Amino acid sequence: MVVNSGPEPAPGDDERVEPPTSVGGWRRFVEKDHATFDLVSFEQWEVMDDDARAAYDEARIDYHSELQVVRTSTVREVAHQGRLLTLLNRREEGARRGLIISGERTTGKTTALKQLGRLHELRVRQRYPGGRRIPVVYVTAPPKGSARKLAMEFARFLGLPSITPRANTQDVTNAVCQVLIEARTDLVLVDEIHLMNLATTAGEELSDHLKYFTEHLPATFVYAGIDVEHSGLFTGIRGDQIAGRCTLLHSGPFPKGPEWEGLVAQMEATLRLHHYKPGTLTELADYLHQRTGGMIGSLSHLIRLAAISAILDGSERITRRQLHKLRVDHASERDYRGEAEAG
Repeated sequence: MVVNSGPEPAPGDDERVEPPTSVGGWRRFVEKDHATFDLVSFEQWEVMDDDARAAYDEARIDYHSELQVVRTSTVREVAHQGRLLTLLNRREEGARRGLIISGERTTGKTTALKQLGRLHELRVRQRYPGGRRIPVVYVTAPPKGSARKLAMEFARFLGLPSITPRANTQDVTNAVCQVLIEARTDLVLVDEIHLMNLATTAGEELSDHLKYFTEHLPATFVYAGIDVEHSGLFTGIRGDQIAGRCTLLHSGPFPKGPEWEGLVAQMEATLRLHHYKPGTLTELADYLHQRTGGMIGSLSHLIRLAAISAILDGSERITRRQLHKLRVDHASERDYRGEAEAG
């Protein structure tokens, strides 16, 4: 089995983050430690010269720009259900059970999906150290996809060197299945599954091909997508087969309450600003809910943006006035600004 894990990052090319849709990118995602940063004392910070201050601030900006994974109820539930299914499917010889994560935009579906894969791979590595296994595959459903495009997504993840433009769909599929069986892959993650609409001919072919993978690979398949229930995935006979084999978990906006306040507190604890007053964001939890509609992705975007802005403008603090000036995703801005104007 030959799998290309991708070139090593070039010296000085640390800012480039390879997506996890390749073996190399996925392994770096799994092995990457959570970002940490320790503030220097206020006295040390005040006496820094310009060069030292610039380097220090740049390092803090890098730290705040990295997404900090928050253990939401969605992340915990997906990890729990995914773990149960991988154990249930371990000795299964027939149709294996799968999992679908469905929800609105920026509700943490992809984060939960990738965290499930990361935890599974770390457990496999602990159980089988030093092996050549590829326990997890992470791909995204191709837009306006065809069976061949889906097969190529798997081949691209594996970096298969033998795939040529002339190879037909079945050739690519056979090569992928052979490698994944040899590599003992037992968890396949398919993101953006809402792009697969079974009401179209292309969607039907894509569904049939995905079903072929599930029947020829001894693996648990977990999918994530936006409002999957209304995307056409469960349409017709093919949709009934998917619905009959998969557990559906729904992710949505968080309501105001203890969990939301806890999520704000978790993100507040990651801030590294010299003039920040602890408790500021938790006191603004209701405002932050109004700004983001309870969407965890929008909340993370806003807080990280505010932290970087506070470093750049030298204020080193976050205030409601500063937050109000910042712009996040259009959907959140449309809902918030529209409500504000109406009020």
